[in-house]
Amino acid sequence: MSEARAIALEEMEIGQSAEAVRTVTEEDLELFAKVSGDYNPVHMDEDFARKTPFRGRIAHGALVASYISGVLGNQLPGPGAIFLGLNMRFFHPTRIGDEVKTRVEVKSVDLKSRKAVMDCTCYVGEKLTMQAEAEVMVRKRRRSADA
Repeated sequence: MSEARAIALEEMEIGQSAEAVRTVTEEDLELFAKVSGDYNPVHMDEDFARKTPFRGRIAHGALVASYISGVLGNQLPGPGAIFLGLNMRFFHPTRIGDEVKTRVEVKSVDLKSRKAVMDCTCYVGEKLTMQAEAEVMVRKRRRSADA
């Protein structure tokens, strides 16, 4: 992975965006369950999940939400950004094999508080699966040693 460049708070503009695409795998669900401790059978047991309204296994919602963290921490604003909060809503389940396109877009920037608010979406194909608003603390531009 190449080294990502952090975007300073002063460089952020409303409407600026970044996105990433990830495919959900069986291994992702297994690793996420191990890390989170969430072994809910709707995620882990096909026989159980088939009897639910979802009619099959679905990915952990928090796994899908973590894709937002990846875009924030690696692209916009990038390294050094601190994820402060996330208000999210799910509309459709995400399943093993789904390709999830995660997009974040700058909604507002507050230089005084060093925070940005980001609109975040996750799509599988044309279907909106999750929408969220993230609050992020962003580093200000570093002053040069000459200044």
